[in-house]
Amino acid sequence: MRLLILGDVVGRSGRVAVTNLLPGLVAAWKLDAVVVNGENAAGGFGITEAIFDELIAAGTDVVTLGNHAFDQREALVFIDRVDRLVRPLNYPSGTPGRGASLVSLRNGARLLAINVMGRVHMHPQLDDPFAALERELTAAPLKEVADIIVVDAHCEATSEKQGIGRFCDGRVSAVIGTHTHVPTADHRILPGGTAFCTDIGMCGDYDSIIGMKAAEPLHRFVHALPSGRFEPADGEATLSGLAVEIDDRTGLARACHGVRMGGLLQPAAPPWG
Repeated sequence: MRLLILGDVVGRSGRVAVTNLLPGLVAAWKLDAVVVNGENAAGGFGITEAIFDELIAAGTDVVTLGNHAFDQREALVFIDRVDRLVRPLNYPSGTPGRGASLVSLRNGARLLAINVMGRVHMHPQLDDPFAALERELTAAPLKEVADIIVVDAHCEATSEKQGIGRFCDGRVSAVIGTHTHVPTADHRILPGGTAFCTDIGMCGDYDSIIGMKAAEPLHRFVHALPSGRFEPADGEATLSGLAVEIDDRTGLARACHGVRMGGLLQPAAPPWG
């Protein structure tokens, strides 16, 4: 089976890249599953129901979130109505929505998408992501409950993302890091058979500071004071993510390839089309 995971969609330019390119990739690459992080899709902060519907219509099977999950207030309401939108698993009990979702794919296979958020330099008040993952993976073993399991590790610290990758190795199909919006060059298959990348980057305009127009974050770095609001950069976006080939028998990864299409970054694609 073939899986595509796309990094944080940032603002309108990121959405345009996904909606323009993804339908063609689903067909050309014969994709069985698509997971997209959408937590920055609405003006750089959160997601709306209309944007969620747009991503699903483009060919996404599950949309994951992160620390901006509820920046758009309507998300607190509609997240309980849709089973293909996943917020971090380790939010406290009683938080709206779900941290994992098992969905049926176009080919009849079952995809379990799990989203966890880091605590190092990020949200120390959240529940332990490792304990949350242990409970979920014990309850839903690969190839017993799900044919593909993807973990979106939404973390600030690269060490925490890599720790989550090692913790899940051999138990899930792929662990991908999101949140820092810059693709790393370490995509690989871990010893136990899990595809891993510390950060798959963003679907956004890289002529920016992590997807935002550079002037305001630069002003804050230089002067230690805000001068306005962060606004998503609106130039041509790069579609950025990871493509994974999965063994149908084991549910583990056989190969993985960086994906970068459009915009400023050097192109990269799997040898599928």
